[in-house]
This record gives sequence, C-alpha cells and structure tokens, in this order.
Amino acid sequence: MKIAIVVVSALLVLFIVFQMYISMVTNKSEQQAYKVIRKEKEFEIRYYPAAVMAKISSSSKSYRDLGYSGFGKLAKYIFGGNSEQKQIAMTSPVHMDIGDTVATMAFVMPAKFKKEDLPKPDNTAIQLEVAAAEYVAALQFDGFANTASIDKNKALLKKQLTAKGISFYGNFRFLGYNPPYQLFGRRNEVIVSVNFTETTVQPSVIK
Repeated sequence: MKIAIVVVSALLVLFIVFQMYISMVTNKSEQQAYKVIRKEKEFEIRYYPAAVMAKISSSSKSYRDLGYSGFGKLAKYIFGGNSEQKQIAMTSPVHMDIGDTVATMAFVMPAKFKKEDLPKPDNTAIQLEVAAAEYVAALQFDGFANTASIDKNKALLKKQLTAKGISFYGNFRFLGYNPPYQLFGRRNEVIVSVNFTETTVQPSVIK
C-alpha cells in the first residue's frame, strides 16, 4: 500500500512538472504580433500587421475534423517537410476558419521570415501567403475549445459588437494558443474583421 502511494505521488509530481514545463514553453513561443486599439469588458479591438502564413484548405465542417486533417500536415512542413528540410519554429496562435464551402487552418510563420525566404512545402496542398493587415475584434475564453464553445463565444462576440455599434464582416474565426496536451492555462479566442473607421478610435492611435 505504501509503495502504491509513493508511486502515485511520484507520478503526480511528474505530471505537475510536465504541465508547468509545457505552460512555460508555450508562453515563450513567438506569438503573432498585434496592437490593442480599444478594450471593452468582453472583447478588444486589435490591429494585426501583415503576416506570412502557411495554410491548408479542406472541406471540414467541424473544428475537430479541421484540426485532425490540417495540424499534422502543417506541422510536418515546419519540422522539415520542405524543399530545404529546414526546421521552422512553431508560433501561436493557430488560425482556423470554417466557411460555408471551405475550411482553412494556418500556422503563422516567425516574423523574421518573408514569404520568399521560406522553403517550398513538400505537400503541395500547403500554400504560403501573406495575410493582409487588418483590424479585428477578439474575445478570449479558456478551457478546451470545441465546436459548441467556439460557437457560443462567436454568438457572444457578435452580440457585443452589435450592442456597441461596431460593424464587422467575414467569417468569425478561431485562434488556438496551446498544444492539446496542455491541461491548464489554456487560451482560446474568436475573432472577426471590423470596420475600423466605424469605431470611436482614430488612426493616430496606431504607432
């Protein structure tokens, strides 16, 4: 009995240490740059500069299916599945967008890379592109995200934007910041493009 308690205690300590390590590594990973323009109680308006992304498209209708079909292919690219067998650092967040006819998942490339600097993916389904600069509204939530929680927070963000008189356009998208094996300190977001000129903030705020 005592041996079992010792073993369980040791495993628990190892589990806690592992989760702390994962959280630390995630926090140290490069994150896509943005500037907060306006903060509200439930959401914030951000400015995202142009960024290079590796993107893959699919016919997935759920975030779970999109994650399963896309993550491994994109990960293979940055782990050496490219014309130069080059390792590219993982960044956050992972972008997921499910539209009426097509779904996409994208990894943001480290800021030091221009599109022309990146090696060609071995998988021809992966496209390298420059995402245009944009203003978005972002709402953050924690825990493990799934279609239900994402849809719930999309609806909340839509309601808040409508109440504030901020017009938006395009699909509501999902941003995931953590690996699936990280249990604590998880960060998820839903975002949507907004018409900046219809907000109360002037362009002079941007530096």
